[in-house]
Amino acid sequence: MAPNSRIILTRHAQAEHNVDLDYSILDAPLTPLGKKQAESLARLVPALQAEADLVVSSPLRRTLQTTALGWGPAVERLGGLKRVLCLPQAQECNALPCDTGSPRAALEADPEFARFDLEMLTPEWTSKQGFWAADDASLANRARWVRRFLRGRPEKTIVLVAHGDILRQITASPGQGKSNYMWKNAEVRVFEFDPQFVDSDEAYLFQRENVAAAGGYAPTSSEIEIEEALAKI
Repeated sequence: MAPNSRIILTRHAQAEHNVDLDYSILDAPLTPLGKKQAESLARLVPALQAEADLVVSSPLRRTLQTTALGWGPAVERLGGLKRVLCLPQAQECNALPCDTGSPRAALEADPEFARFDLEMLTPEWTSKQGFWAADDASLANRARWVRRFLRGRPEKTIVLVAHGDILRQITASPGQGKSNYMWKNAEVRVFEFDPQFVDSDEAYLFQRENVAAAGGYAPTSSEIEIEEALAKI
């Protein structure tokens, strides 16, 4: 991949666990409002819809729904949902039900999600253990894997639909570690590979521009845990 290739990062639209901060909901899907946010995103970034060469999505329900609704024009132009690359390495960070994906068989049994290519979903992708664990070292390693994966793709413009916490890991910077940027629901930001690090093991990104945000801010699971801990002090 050329150093000036564009990586279009997108956070999912509002999901059920964002509303009542109930992260016991397994693989939380979008709310009705979240679906509207995602649908509006399709109209907010027409130039990027036309530019995208590849659409990649975390395989959780809310990201798959955001991909289908928010990046629909690009997906249709590129050949339909079966051409979306479902990347389990881009799943959310935390070992909570809301951030844990569904087994491949469960997704394939649901007509809404069976339309995607789920070939990369191995049995252990929902385990939150080993490579998939929620500790800091494992998350940094997984984010590094995603950056290297994107770097190795031949496409010039790649859309990745994922989650707030893992996006902060993916957009880590040298010397500072993971980002502390608070992603909004259905927010789109454009990144490129940092020329100084594009050939390194870390393959860091840098932000080129904010493009659109179809929804208001909603906390991620890690932020909820921090707020609860502070409330107990």
